[in-house]
Amino acid sequence: MIQMTNIVKRFKEQTVLADVSFEAKPGEIFGLLGPSGSGKTTIINILTGQLKADGGSYFVGAPPLQTGVLLDDDGLYPSLSCLENLNVFATLYGIPQSKVKQTLKDVGLGDAAKKAVTSLSKGMRQRLSIARAVLHEPKVLFLDEPTSALDPATAKGIHGLIQNLCKNGTTVFLTTHNMEEATKLCNHIAMLHRGKIVEHGVPREICERYNAVKTVSDLESVFIQLTGEELLV
Repeated sequence: MIQMTNIVKRFKEQTVLADVSFEAKPGEIFGLLGPSGSGKTTIINILTGQLKADGGSYFVGAPPLQTGVLLDDDGLYPSLSCLENLNVFATLYGIPQSKVKQTLKDVGLGDAAKKAVTSLSKGMRQRLSIARAVLHEPKVLFLDEPTSALDPATAKGIHGLIQNLCKNGTTVFLTTHNMEEATKLCNHIAMLHRGKIVEHGVPREICERYNAVKTVSDLESVFIQLTGEELLV
């Protein structure tokens, strides 16, 4: 459903992606792990057509109208309420009001439907952005650090929402540096370091391959073995 083959991206003299290749299968959650500045967001920007690669090829098996995207810039209308923000998007897709209200409930914003975006906390804005990204039940969903500003309880709810989407056939491309999140959610992961994929596969199998730890969730030690640097940077 999502494929990159030998992608190269440069910004002036700096190479930010070097020969990056991976594949995400239909209906799975694919995780891209790496510290800040490793190239995760650049990969999403290329896959969503916002940047052009300088080499290689890529494929996304869904047209733009069947794709959902959550990036660092939420693009919300600050003077509108949560409900009004989603209604703008829903009108374009012919989505009924009942679906809009249910989606707000799914992300924990049912009681904040009439609140203006300007009055929302960072975590609430993040949840509203997620609601907008999943409202039309996309075939492919790109999520860039979706739970970074959320408390554990809300993050757990978002995880459930992502898993339900996958059960209904959505392919999710998730960037994160949260090892527990990646282990819990992802069918396959790739580890990105300074623009290069240094390891990929099933999280449990990666941990077992490197004999890393006593618990499967500790991908951090694998990353340190491979790079000599910590993942959470």
